[in-house]
Amino acid sequence: MLTDLVSTRGAALKRYAFLLCGNDSDAEDLVQDALVRAFTRPRRDEIDNPEQYVRKAVLNLYLDRVRRRGVWRRVMPFAVAPDRIDDDSRAVDARHDLRAALLALTPQQRACVVLYYHVDLPIPEIAAQLGCGAGTVKRHLHDGRRRLAGLLNDDTREDDSAVR
Repeated sequence: MLTDLVSTRGAALKRYAFLLCGNDSDAEDLVQDALVRAFTRPRRDEIDNPEQYVRKAVLNLYLDRVRRRGVWRRVMPFAVAPDRIDDDSRAVDARHDLRAALLALTPQQRACVVLYYHVDLPIPEIAAQLGCGAGTVKRHLHDGRRRLAGLLNDDTREDDSAVR
C-alpha cells in the first residue's frame, strides 16, 4: 500500500505540501513524516483512503510546525518552478508578485486557500480537516482573497483593455 501510494501519488503529495510550506526540502520532510505517521500506526490496514489520510497528516504537521515556531513562514507559490523557464518576463513578474502577496497570508488563510483552490475541497470538508467551523473557513477565505486582491496589482487587465 505504501509503495503504491508513493509511486502513484508521491509527486502530488509533495506539491500539496509545497503549497503549504513553500519550501521544497520542507515539503519533502512533511510528506515523509506524514507517511511515517500513517504507515507505522498499528491499524494502518484500516485506513480507507490512504492518500486522504496522508494529506490530513501533512496539513496537521504543517500547522503544528507553524504553531511551534511561532514565526509564520511566508513563502508559498502556487506551482513549483519548472527546471527550465522560457524568457517570459510577465510570467516571472506575475509569479514574483503572487509569491510576495502570499507572504502576507496567515498560515490558516494559506491552508484554507490551498485546500479550497488547489485541492478543490468544499468548505465543510476544509472545516473538518482544520478542526474548525465552516464560518471560520469562510472568514479565512474571505480575508485571504481580500488580502491577495489588495496586494496583487493586475496589470494584465489594463493591457487587455488597451488591446481591445
